[in-house]
Amino acid sequence: MSPLHGPGHPVRAADPGVPGAAPRRHRVTLPEASDTFAFGRNLSLVLRPGDLIVLAGPLGAGKTALTQGIGAGLEVSGSVVSPTFVISRVHVGGRIPLVHVDAYRLGSLAEVDDLDLDVDVADSVTVIEWGHGLVEQLGESSLLIELARADDSEVRSAELIPQGGDWAQRISSLGW
Repeated sequence: MSPLHGPGHPVRAADPGVPGAAPRRHRVTLPEASDTFAFGRNLSLVLRPGDLIVLAGPLGAGKTALTQGIGAGLEVSGSVVSPTFVISRVHVGGRIPLVHVDAYRLGSLAEVDDLDLDVDVADSVTVIEWGHGLVEQLGESSLLIELARADDSEVRSAELIPQGGDWAQRISSLGW
């Protein structure tokens, strides 16, 4: 049984995609706010240098909490906090460095290029909040995670959308 199944842990449903093929999308229900952190921590188990994760979703959906879980799983030092005002933070000291970016205020590919993120991408896990449609060119493949939060509830959901590479297989290996 996956470490995410059981009381207080996310429940998974997958889009079956093409019969016989690995699912293209995975949907994970996160019943409590703390499950978003746990989800990120478990996702970190399959991460490796060069990975690009793009987070999408409205304010309060859990993008930063998910990134904090990833940072905890990667064992980076220091607190992982939203880089809203500084745009990008690099967290080191773990098994893989974490580059955490908030692209909310970036409006163009040129502004993303000005950050010189491609220098860090090869050796780090890069997580970019609000980057959908702006940053995918930073890697040969990426994992888009669309987060949502139910109205008047702590229940969140995460839809994982592999974009190239071996993301589908890695996600499946977690038992979601």
